[in-house]
Order: sequence, then structure tokens, then C-alpha cells
Amino acid sequence: MVVQSCKHSEGILNQYALGPLGDEIAFKVNYWGVNPNHFNNPIHRHSFFEVCYVLSGEGLYKDLDEQYPLKKGTLFLSRPNIHHQILSDTGLFLVFVAFEISHEKSVDDASSMFTQLAKTKRVCVHVADDSPTALIWRALVDYTSNNRAEDFNFITNMAHTLILSFHSMFSEANQQSRSPEKMFSNSSPTHLYQAKLFIRDNLSEPLKLEDVANYLHISSRHLSRLFSNERCESFSTYIRKERVREAARLLEMTNLPIKEIADVTGFGSVHYFTRIFTSVMNVSPAKYRHGYVNGKL
Repeated sequence: MVVQSCKHSEGILNQYALGPLGDEIAFKVNYWGVNPNHFNNPIHRHSFFEVCYVLSGEGLYKDLDEQYPLKKGTLFLSRPNIHHQILSDTGLFLVFVAFEISHEKSVDDASSMFTQLAKTKRVCVHVADDSPTALIWRALVDYTSNNRAEDFNFITNMAHTLILSFHSMFSEANQQSRSPEKMFSNSSPTHLYQAKLFIRDNLSEPLKLEDVANYLHISSRHLSRLFSNERCESFSTYIRKERVREAARLLEMTNLPIKEIADVTGFGSVHYFTRIFTSVMNVSPAKYRHGYVNGKL
């Protein structure tokens, strides 16, 4: 990746993928970095998390009294308020993100996962290139380095999924002996992300749990658990919120009749659409459109 592409990727991420990102667990991103020539930095600490991914090069990471060799494919975590340092004589190609939890925007059970992560001793993963975290990160950098990267909702969703995956990558609890089914859950961030994309692109369809699970080649039970565990909401609740979100966008940006909006967002009938939309938005679709057009929303 040339320097200009790195700067473009870093600029896009710092413009469109800051924060807060997410609903049930929201992250405030302080900065993103895409640096093809990272050398030494002084011993320092942050009040937030910082995760780095080595795309190439060799170096050393110091965390308190521990030292970890860095090479291509290494992921490492700087925990809040822990002194650390990155050293390299030849230069590292690093991508990194600094973030913290927006506790006021996150449910307690979800934010507690990252509160516990601040205490983990697993701060460096040496062979991570094939992990879901690394795959998502490379895809995010590749997409944002392209001058045609225009789907900023896609960028923010991918960024949130990436940060969410850090818990699975660095949590000590996730490294204990697992059953085959639990080991399979290493791909949870990728499957959840694919499910969300599939739902977003097929809102006009019934979107049954079994159908989405079959598309992903996983069990319905596993997919249901992904939404419950990773998003702290049910599969059906997520779909309902996505239908309402898209309906609100169509009411704002188009002149489509309400019946047609009910159809393309998968509600099936104007009566059902109106009931669900009103329960979520506290205003009927017609009044929502009227208020948006007249600048009252």
C-alpha cells in the first residue's frame, strides 16, 4: 500500500469512523492510524485502549516489565493507564485504533466485557493474520484506501464490528479449553457482520432466522446466540429496528407513498408498519415525514 493510499485510508477513518459507534455497546474512537513507517516512540500511557496490527516489519513491544517481539501478523493491545512502548530499528507498518467505551450509551452487561478486558494479561497475539479481527481490519483499510469508498454506513458498521472483535481476541477467558461449538464462535464477528449486511440488503424479504442462518451456513441457534451475546438484543428486535431505520430514511429522502415504503421495508401492510414505526419513533410515519420536511425533527 503506497503512502498516499495510507493517508487516504487514515483520513477517511478519522472522518467517518470516530464515535460513538454502536447501539447496545457504543465506542468512542479517539483516532485511527495507518502508518507504513512506525519507528520508536517514548514510554507512555493512555487513559483508553489502543490496539495495533502489524502488517509488516519487525520490532518490540514493551508492556510494564514484559517484552513481546513484533512481526507481520501480530496484534497487540495497550490497556488503559499501563505504561508501554513500541520499538523498531527498521520500521513497522502499523494500523491502529484508540478507543474507549461510551458507558452512558451502552448497556451494563455489554460495557462490562471491555471493563474486564482492561485487566487481561493476554496483550499480544503473534499469529493472527487469519483471525476474524485481522480479516476485518485488512478489509476496512483496503476499502477506505480506495478513492471510490463512498458507503460511510458500511465503514462505520465495519469499524464497530472490528472493535467489538477485540474482546474475543484478547480476553483470557476466551482462550480456555473450548468445545468444538465454542471454538467455532471465533468467527462470531465475521458471521454477525455478514448477517447484518444480508439483513440490510434484503429488508423487503421475510428474513426468517432459519433463512439467514442457512445463508451463513451456521445453525439458527448459533445465529440467535450471536445477536443475544454480541449485540445484547434478539434477532427479531434487530430486524425490526433496521426496518424502522430504513423506513425513516425513505420518509426523509424520497416521495414514495407510505404503502410502498411499508412494502420495501418488509412490513407487509400499512397498518402493521404504522403500528411498529409509531411504537419505536413515538410518531406516525405521516407525521414523521411532515415534521422532517418542515424542519421540526
